[in-house]
Formats: sequence, C-alpha cells, structure tokens
Amino acid sequence: MAATLCPIEEKWSGAIASLLRPPPPLQVQEYFDQLLFDRNCSSIKVKQENDFGKGVYADGDFEEGELILKDPILVGMQHSSNKFDCLVCSFCFRFIGSIELQIGRKLYFQSIGVSANGGCDGETFSAVSKDCYDAGFSHMEEDSHLRTHENLENCASSSSSKDNIPVPKEVVDSLMNGGLVLPYSTEFPLPSAISCPGGCKEAFYCSKSCAEDDWKLSHSLLCTGERSKSLSREALSKFIQHANGTNDIFLLAAKAICFTISRYRKLKEDYLKEQEKCPSANALDRSDLSLLLEAWKPISFGHKGRWWDCIALPDDVDSSDEASFRMEIRELANTSLQLLKAAIFDKECEPLFSLEIYGHIIGMFELNNLDLIVASPVEDYFLYIDDLPELKKKEAEIITRPILDALGDDYSVCCEGTAFFPLQSCMNHSCCPNAKAFKREKDKDGQATIIALRPIGKGEEVTISYIDEDLTYEERQASLVDYGFECKCSKCLEEQP
Repeated sequence: MAATLCPIEEKWSGAIASLLRPPPPLQVQEYFDQLLFDRNCSSIKVKQENDFGKGVYADGDFEEGELILKDPILVGMQHSSNKFDCLVCSFCFRFIGSIELQIGRKLYFQSIGVSANGGCDGETFSAVSKDCYDAGFSHMEEDSHLRTHENLENCASSSSSKDNIPVPKEVVDSLMNGGLVLPYSTEFPLPSAISCPGGCKEAFYCSKSCAEDDWKLSHSLLCTGERSKSLSREALSKFIQHANGTNDIFLLAAKAICFTISRYRKLKEDYLKEQEKCPSANALDRSDLSLLLEAWKPISFGHKGRWWDCIALPDDVDSSDEASFRMEIRELANTSLQLLKAAIFDKECEPLFSLEIYGHIIGMFELNNLDLIVASPVEDYFLYIDDLPELKKKEAEIITRPILDALGDDYSVCCEGTAFFPLQSCMNHSCCPNAKAFKREKDKDGQATIIALRPIGKGEEVTISYIDEDLTYEERQASLVDYGFECKCSKCLEEQP
C-alpha cells in the first residue's frame, strides 16, 4: 500500500529497519531457552523451523489433560467494558477485593445505568469508577448491617426467583464497603484491592509487588493520576477515550511502547552508573540506539506484520473496497499514534513513535494474541450456595436470592481481555491440534494455560488451533488467509478437494 512517510520514518529509517529486522536464529534460540529455564519448563523446547518460523516441541511425554505450559503475560489488558463487571489486578488479572465487593460493584453500575453491554469511553469509566471507589470506602452507620438483612429478607419474601427487582441502595453500599458479609463468602477469599500508586483510581492490584511491577514496566506512563509520568494527563485521557471508542488494541500497543521506553530508561540509567564507576577509556561505548534495541528485544521475537495489511477483511466490506478499507485502518492507527505521542513522547525513543513501528506492534497482537480469560469467583460462590444441603441452602438464600435475582444473567461474567504470551505465540496451528488453551479450576490469574488434548510423545510438535476446527475445509482455509499461510495439517490434506 503506497503511503507518505511520516517525518519520524524519514529521520529514523535505519533505526526502524533495525527494530523490525528479525533477530538472528542463534539469538532467538538463546532467548527462548532462557525463557523456558526461567519458567521452569523442562518438558518443552522452542525450535527454529525454515518453513514455519518457530515451533514448540515436547521434550518429554504428556498424558491427555496434562499441563504443558503456564505462560505469564508479556503485555496484556482487560477489556474496558469488562471492568464494570470484574474487579481484577491490573497486572496479573487475579480477582481482588471480596465476593461482596465484586457483587456490590456490579449492582452499583446497574443502578446508575452503566453496563458492559452498553459500552463506555475512557472518560465515562474514569468518572464512574471514581464514584464507585468513593462509595466503596465510605463509612456505614452503626445499624446498617441489621437494616441490610431486613431489607434483603423483605425482598426475598416479596419476589420470586423470576423477578428482577433491584436491591435497595443501602444493600449495595453495604456490599461495597464491608457492612454486609454474605453467608459462606469466606469460603472464597480474595486478595485485598490495592490502589494504584499514581492515584488514578482506575487500576487496582492484588499485591504491592504487582502494583510496583506494573508501575515500573508501563503504568507509570499510562496512569491518569496525579503522580503520572506522562507528558500530559489530558492528552493521555484523549488517547484512552479514542481507543475505547474505536479499538482497545491501541491500549495494548501503548503498553508495549511504554514497556520498551521503561526498559530503555533503566538500561540507560544502569549504563551511566557503570560509566561513572569505570575510567572513560575502559567504559563500554553504547549508543542510544543500541540501548533501544536491547530494550525492544522481548517485543522483537513476536511475529509481526502491519496491522492494516494483516487484519481480516470484515464480512460487510466488499473485496472491491479492500484497498480503501485498509487505508482507513491505517489512518485510524495514525490518529491513535498522534494522540499517544502527545501523551508520552520520549525524544530518545523517537523511532518507537513511527507509524511503521506502531502498525507492526498492533499487527503482532492481531496475529499472535490469545484471549485473556479468568473465571469469576462470583459464579463459583452462587454455585456453592446452590449445592448446599437443603436446610442450609434455604437459610442462605434468604440473603443471596434477592441479590442473584438483581444480578440476572450477568452474575457469572468472567474477566475478559487480550494478551501476548511469548511462548504460546510460538505454537503453530493445526486443524487437529494436540493441545489447547484451557483454564483449570485452580488457574486463578491471567497466565496462558496450555493442556494436552491427547497423549503427546517426546519430539512431537505441540500445536493449537487458531480457529474453529469444526468449520469446513474451505471455511478453515479462508479463516487462515490473514495469518499468511495455507494449512497442510493431516485433517486438511485428507479433506482437500
């Protein structure tokens, strides 16, 4: 697609080419060997392949249902609309707070007419989350606990399970600030919610270490709070609002850029300290570009393509309009980039703010992302109540039934988002895969969990399906076009005309 170069691309064409150049095979192998060692994954290997890039292979035998890999997130995010239903750690995506707080937030957002289905922009979420935050930490009157139980009992006696009657406001307040403890909720303990160190009241964490790690790696630049390290909180809010109104994959791309900038600054700081310790004649001479390439390294190993080139053509766009569609996508990315640049631009990392780099980062996510899913403990809680012995269940439901009726079908919404997992992204596709991403009951955070679908022998490639493998041969091949390959797995070879 012909397009005018942006000024940064003209100025930094060599640096951009270096950033996008695939790392040499030896460097790739060393990186993934170290990653597997750090993750204590001794039963799989990442290997370079001439035809298919990288692949993951079993270095031991796996039984059906056995865990193959738990892969921590490199860059991930919770969908903005999902934040109304689920309060999770902004770094590891574990549910936080308490069962009562999780339910109270849902009911609070319902009461003000805000829901995940209705969508939101950054400004709306910021405003209502602040109100929710303030409500959740307000103090209750001394007799509120008793009144709350009386109100719930009245709701239970005056409605059936088919009614969808909102619970009283004081019940919602009590759930959010700890004034009401639901029966058996202690069976589902959650980590306390820790506020963002930057004061944004939008990001919360399960631990001090998660808060510190997120701040250090990217959130310090993307925080809208008073201690934000962004150039302009107003500009940052505009970027977030635009992303939430168009495509929140831009938020993920911003995290990747902030991650790289933060790594660059730490490398530069360490380098300058080392120079102070050593005589200048013996000091290692490192340019800003070499430090930037080192900071970019974790991102460099992901398979990339320009977003506007690799994004799937929507069903409602005619093939004759494909060129104009892809140009519109490019312009959309450029608008997002300019908003981001106004918020967090770093002169020493200027090549990162070229449209070519931004487009390739988004394209990497488009081609490699895995859905981020964490099951809700609220669903587990109500299932636990339903499985109680009849007498205990009847007693508990005096309190829980009106709340469940008020929540409706949304009570079981899980944490949903998207993330890039470095090892999972190396797994190749098959329409008859021997593994899949699957969260077990004990998997309570955002890590990718890969499970064997059948026995896998040592030396066999571990494959997953990128698409719905139950589609017809023609539909599967069409779905894989945007991944840039024609599938020749055993199922496709058998079914091809």
